[in-house]
Amino acid sequence: MNHDTDKLRDDAIGIWQAGVDAVRSEQLVTQYVALRGDQLCIGDDVVSLNRVRRIVVVGAGKAGAGMAEGLEAALGKDVMLEKGVQGLINVPADCYRPTERIILHPARPAGINEPTREGVSGAEKMLHMVRSLGPEDLCICLLSGGASALLPAPIAGLTLEDKQQVTRLLSSAGANIHQLNTVRKQLSRVKGGRLASACRAGMMKTLVISDVIGDPLEIIASGPTVENTATPSDVVAVFDQLGLRENPVAAEVTRILDSVKDSSQAQSPMPGEMTNIVIGNNQLAVDAAGIEARRRGYLTETCSAEKLEGPAEEVGVDLASAALQLRNRGGARCLVTGGEPTVQLVAESRRGHGGRNQQLVLSGLHSRTSSEQTDVNPFASTILLSGGTDGEDGPTDAAGAMADAKVVENARLRGLDPLDYLERNDAYSFFADTGGLIVTGPTHTNVCDVRVVLTHGLAGA
Repeated sequence: MNHDTDKLRDDAIGIWQAGVDAVRSEQLVTQYVALRGDQLCIGDDVVSLNRVRRIVVVGAGKAGAGMAEGLEAALGKDVMLEKGVQGLINVPADCYRPTERIILHPARPAGINEPTREGVSGAEKMLHMVRSLGPEDLCICLLSGGASALLPAPIAGLTLEDKQQVTRLLSSAGANIHQLNTVRKQLSRVKGGRLASACRAGMMKTLVISDVIGDPLEIIASGPTVENTATPSDVVAVFDQLGLRENPVAAEVTRILDSVKDSSQAQSPMPGEMTNIVIGNNQLAVDAAGIEARRRGYLTETCSAEKLEGPAEEVGVDLASAALQLRNRGGARCLVTGGEPTVQLVAESRRGHGGRNQQLVLSGLHSRTSSEQTDVNPFASTILLSGGTDGEDGPTDAAGAMADAKVVENARLRGLDPLDYLERNDAYSFFADTGGLIVTGPTHTNVCDVRVVLTHGLAGA
């Protein structure tokens, strides 16, 4: 069993890693940005450098360091010098790489996905930079997952502490990314197209690595370079959907929005030549993982979610059930899926540590161990792995977790009850004790989650 389990682990991690490698931020940028003589090609757009006086780069996200590195490589030293390239990207403190002209600004601590004073400082500097540009200038914006929290600029009447409280409130209530960013857009002087509105450059080109299923530009990073069609009434609707209308924090936000909706929310015109280009997404990662699974000899199915997913616990149960079905069919089989489920947190006084991927896997493990009535390990010849492509799952140092025969056996030996950990959002502690954590460190990309189910089939099946 050990050899079989070890191989499944190696294969599952290798398949997941192939998905992450396919969306490495630096290589995605160099695939979409290239110099051809005196022309700068950005996706399908061609910019004559003879028309450009200077180039300024702004943006934010977990992939910001890699995107900056890729852009500098694509532009080359001569162009960067000739066009006086300068830039500022807000990134998590642990997502750093050496760069030449684009400054990487640590805008929040590692694992703390909420707005900070450092993030506000970086956002204010970016607003100043884009306002200083003129008609002959080019602004390039680099956006990736995590940018909403990394790019805070509260509207008048709203404090940073207010933004932190509403972010925590929404997250604890299990808000999905659409709900969360609908609120964020109305509370910001950068989001909801306001970064583009502040920009005075003649051209603005935005490269986007999508961390939202379906790639909706107005939701990714809360759409700082996309015209905002949402209104303050949409914020109230979100509070209603989550049962938060009477919460004091929600009530205060609603009051502030009512006081400013006719004034500071008005937007200036956007740059005349403006393009938003999605250069990487979850589908790309899932497809690459599927290719790697087939290369390793597995009969493989792949599926990237096309719409928002529900609770992580339900997704985990479904994947554990799919694993059992694959195992019963026999042979070496693989299922790769992608998406981003939600987790509703318990009260802070009971809450442990974990993230949606760890919660998903633990739910899948519990569903099988609580239903199997035989002495056969329910994860014999089977593994379920789920990991965030950014290498960060919730406020932990793990990318995600895996459940296999070893994890189940270790839990039994230690007398650990999966349901107890599940109900306390403490999946991290469970997998730390059973050897199921996946720890990669920052990957400098972010396209939601990739899940891998592998089976070798049971002998005699």
